[in-house]
Amino acid sequence: MLAAGSKILIFALRIEKIEPMYVIVNIQGSQFKVEEGQEIFVNRMSEDTGSTVELSEVLLVDNEGSVMIGTPFVEGASVTVKVVDHLKDDKVIVFKKKRRKGYRVKNGHRQSLSKIEIAAIKA
Repeated sequence: MLAAGSKILIFALRIEKIEPMYVIVNIQGSQFKVEEGQEIFVNRMSEDTGSTVELSEVLLVDNEGSVMIGTPFVEGASVTVKVVDHLKDDKVIVFKKKRRKGYRVKNGHRQSLSKIEIAAIKA
């Protein structure tokens, strides 16, 4: 209950969602949605650990709601990445069998990966 003469104060908060800048970039035939400072795993790159690489195959740039779509690439846009490490993925077991024939083949495979960090986005 409110006492006589009391006032009610109502505050309205306007919260704007600020989306960080992201791009869709083509890295060795695979497309990735990346933001600055993000670390991702890609197929093994030939560059040494610690080196930086400039990627110019940027397909889309979204800068806080302003979207630029390339045909096929956005002109003037590039992504600078730093190769952090080279490693191998978990083992995948490939097992083949034909029933009643005595045919069984078991193989394993570990994909070579590179861990890269998105250092800078230029759009």
